[in-house]
Amino acid sequence: MATLTTPETPEPIPLELAESARARRRGLLGRDGIEGALLLTPASAVHTVRMRFAIDVAYLDRTLRVLAVRTMRPGRVGLPRFRARHVLEAEAGAMERWGLRPGVRVTVRDF
Repeated sequence: MATLTTPETPEPIPLELAESARARRRGLLGRDGIEGALLLTPASAVHTVRMRFAIDVAYLDRTLRVLAVRTMRPGRVGLPRFRARHVLEAEAGAMERWGLRPGVRVTVRDF
């Protein structure tokens, strides 16, 4: 299983990878929540149409540095982010707990 760490996380965070086009399209649709996070790669934008819960979205560049973090309620469409190559999704509030903010580089194991 892949994991995610940041400079402020004492424990690795469980990470699901969505690398195929089908997995990226599905994302978190049809779920009631997620333990950890989901990494969509490659990706530069997401939507929350038909989602059941609000999510935090972090846009990452090619070196896995955070470009921006947003909270999206269900039924929203996010605009593509310039220079974003990956998108990290988690339940709303998780990114703040993990210390994810612009400029922070994340580390992914088994990626």
